[in-house]
Amino acid sequence: MRTALVPLAALALGACDVYKAAPGPIEHFQKSVDLDKSEMARVQLKMGAGKMIVEGGSAKLMEGDFAYDIPSWKPTVRYNATGFRGELLIEQPTGAKSTNNIAYEWNIKLNDKLPVELSADLGAGEAHLNLGSMNLRSVKVEMGVGEVNLDLRGNPTHDFAVDIQGGVGHAEVHLPPSVGIDATAEGGIGHIETRGLENRDGHWVNAAHEHSPVTIHVKVQGGIGHIALIAE
Repeated sequence: MRTALVPLAALALGACDVYKAAPGPIEHFQKSVDLDKSEMARVQLKMGAGKMIVEGGSAKLMEGDFAYDIPSWKPTVRYNATGFRGELLIEQPTGAKSTNNIAYEWNIKLNDKLPVELSADLGAGEAHLNLGSMNLRSVKVEMGVGEVNLDLRGNPTHDFAVDIQGGVGHAEVHLPPSVGIDATAEGGIGHIETRGLENRDGHWVNAAHEHSPVTIHVKVQGGIGHIALIAE
């Protein structure tokens, strides 16, 4: 059974080349990266088209299961440590555009304890980023066409920034109500829905913003068709 069917003719990415071969049987590629002596990690996820699921809970730095039915779309996983920081890149090969329906899905688990700067660059499709259990230092999401669900509900112990750049499509962001939230939005945002937040001089803040020692700073910019910021 196909794990993720994405009609890419309707989600065309002009910067990519057209892949003309028909999809074949689904293949699975499993890859993990062990923790080393790095004190933090920068994780970059770059997917041109497909479905991405990311969550915490790994005893390693990363554990991934990647499913695809076009062999040349096997993702590249690179890791190297420079000084105190590790650099992890997971990338879909260029040319990730097809006139056929495809099966392409990443299931990635990341470590909860190591401080992480996470960036996800999404061309077309959908992404489910369940990151609330992780020790986040920053989150950046660049949307293309499709849907993003970003869940940050957890118990963060320090400030961090969330930067969401669109794209078109739909983004839903779940935020922990127990810490301070300060959100701003600018650019061609189609519609903003908020729950658990109130608008104060162009900033959406929650009740905990007045007294919490921890604040999540959210910035939304670009041409997102609809975004929901939910802090409850």
